[in-house]
Amino acid sequence: MVGFGDLANFMSKVQGLQANMKKMQEELANMIVQGDSGGGMVRAKMNGRFELLELKIDIQMVDIKDIEMLEDLVVAAVNSAVTRNQEQLKKKMAEVTGGLNIPGLDKLGSMLGLS
Repeated sequence: MVGFGDLANFMSKVQGLQANMKKMQEELANMIVQGDSGGGMVRAKMNGRFELLELKIDIQMVDIKDIEMLEDLVVAAVNSAVTRNQEQLKKKMAEVTGGLNIPGLDKLGSMLGLS
């Protein structure tokens, strides 16, 4: 049987987790990651909310005869930024949860509007 002291302790931990999650959400929103492709010729910057902020393309990559290559490089740079964002999200989640593997927590980022 669970006593009131155990319940109060549990509720305190939940409130602490909520505060940590809010802090993490703010940190991720302010985080900027960069992905690149083509040896840095195409760069994509993204915030922690997975919003594309900037796309830079070196003029040498612009060849109207081979626009498909440029399109592929843009996709690769954006996907690189997404991957870095996901890695940072997992790292922050592990910090918040103390490394505990909580079922369903991998979906928490999307529930918080982070991915």
